[in-house]
Amino acid sequence: MRDVLDDLLRWWEVGETVGLATVVRTWRSAPRRPGAALLVGPDGQVEGSVSGGCVEAAVYEVAKEVAAEPGARPVLERYGVSDSDAFAVALTCGGTIEVFVEQLSRDTFPQLGEVAAAIREGRPVAVATCVEPADSPRLGRRMVLWEDGTSGSFGSARLDAAVADDARGLLVAGRTGMLHYGADGQRRGDELAVFVNAYAPPTRMIVFGAIDFAAAVARMGGFLGYHVTVCDARPVFATAKRFPAADEVVVQWPHRYLEGEVAARRVDERTVLCVLTHDPKFDVPLLELALRLPVAYVGAMGSRRTHEDRLARLREHGMTEAELGRLRSPIGLDLGARTPEETAVSIAAEIIAVRWGGTGEILSDLAGPIHHHGALADL
Repeated sequence: MRDVLDDLLRWWEVGETVGLATVVRTWRSAPRRPGAALLVGPDGQVEGSVSGGCVEAAVYEVAKEVAAEPGARPVLERYGVSDSDAFAVALTCGGTIEVFVEQLSRDTFPQLGEVAAAIREGRPVAVATCVEPADSPRLGRRMVLWEDGTSGSFGSARLDAAVADDARGLLVAGRTGMLHYGADGQRRGDELAVFVNAYAPPTRMIVFGAIDFAAAVARMGGFLGYHVTVCDARPVFATAKRFPAADEVVVQWPHRYLEGEVAARRVDERTVLCVLTHDPKFDVPLLELALRLPVAYVGAMGSRRTHEDRLARLREHGMTEAELGRLRSPIGLDLGARTPEETAVSIAAEIIAVRWGGTGEILSDLAGPIHHHGALADL
C-alpha cells in the first residue's frame, strides 16, 4: 500500500470509494513481493502494480467491480501460469500470486489517516487483514497495530490477542507476510488466513568515509530504498553539499557514532554497513564493533594488501575467525568496476546478492529459477 498511499489518501479524505488490490502471497518467480498494491479510483483511474504487467488488466477489472458495488465483499484471487495458455490471464514469468481485492473508504478503513501519518513520520505500524476463507464473517476485517496500541477487531478476543502478538513480531523484524489461525485464534489451526502488511521505518545504510566513492554509494543506496547516512570524523569532508543524496551527514568518529546508534536501537538486522575509510585508525575500531552486531551486511573497501593488514590488526584485537568471516572485503562483486559510480553498482550488487542468496554469476550461464529466497529475504 505504501506505493499508492498518496493517491489512496487523497480519495479517502474526500469520501470516495476505491478498489484496492494487494499481493498477499507469492510462489516461485513472482515479480512483485507481498504488499505490492494496485489502486482503482472512483473514475477508473489506476495507480500501482501487482505483477509488473502480467495480470494487471485482470486485477484492474476485479478491483473496479469491487469498488463499484455497494457493500461488495472482498475477494482473494490467484493468478499463475496456465497449462493451456500461458499468455491468458497468467504470469508468463512462471510465478503465482494471490491478490486480495477489497473496497476501501472512510467507512471500511476509518484508521487510514492515522496509518498514513505513521508511515510518513517513520513510526512503525502494521495492518492485519483477514483474507481467507471467503465464507468467513471475519473476511475483510482488520486490526491496526502500533508499538503501544491497537485499533480494530476481528470479533474474537482470543484471535485479536494472537494476531497482535504475532503481527508485532513481524513489525519488529520489518517483515510482511501471512499468518494462519484456527476459527477462534488457535495457533495450531489454519481455518483463517490473516495478512500482515508491516510498515517499518526504511532499512538503513550507513556509509563510513566521506570520499567520492561514498557519494556514489549514497546515491545507489537511496535508489534501492535505503535511508542513507554518511559518517566521517573530518568536518571539512563530511558536508551535506558533498553528499546531496544522503539523508543525513554526520561528523563523528565512526565507531563512536555506531555505538550511539546501537544504544539508541536505530541499528537492526536489516542494517547495511559500508566501510570506505580504508584507514586503520578509523576502520579497525569500527569493524571490531560492526562484525559483532547482528546486521545484514558489513563490507569494507581496500586492496588485497589492505584487507590482509586489516585482518591482522583485527586478530590482534581478539576477533575470532567466525567474526572475521562475516566481513565482505574487498567490498563488492567482481564487475571490473573503475569509477566511483561503477564501484557503487558493484557494492549494491553484492548487498542484493547477500540479501537474496544470489551467486553473482551471469544468469545466462546458469539454469533454474532466477529468483532466490535467501535467509534475509523477508528483511
